[in-house]
Amino acid sequence: MIVCVAVVGHQNNPLYIQSFTEADDALKLHHIVHCSLDVIDERVNNPKKSGPTLNETFLGLLYPTENYKVYGYLTNTKVKFIVVTTDLDVRDADVRNFFRKFHVAYVDAVSNPFHVPGKKITSRTFAERVSTIVKSFGLSSAG
Repeated sequence: MIVCVAVVGHQNNPLYIQSFTEADDALKLHHIVHCSLDVIDERVNNPKKSGPTLNETFLGLLYPTENYKVYGYLTNTKVKFIVVTTDLDVRDADVRNFFRKFHVAYVDAVSNPFHVPGKKITSRTFAERVSTIVKSFGLSSAG
């Protein structure tokens, strides 16, 4: 189950963050998202041969915690997508599929002529699409 999704700008400014748990977990999840930015920066700035190639947008598992797994995705414009899940047996294919759908929703949201680039995403339509994508996560492996 996905408990948090985030979109972070190329200057590590939060553009969108949404948690899908009780309010008392929200601060902890925001902290996990913030910590994952260091891992993303390290992977992007110090690519290893075993790591993702330079043109690979899916960064894979950033780090596991006791209760969560944190995955990352980097767009061509250096915008970072982060997802935090409680399911410890997540398949990479499911996460890749989630990020693909999430990226399409993000592109649609920032393509709105009233959206100011670099500012928080306040679109209600985007929030609804993200909720739908989160709810469908892992349900259809063939999707």
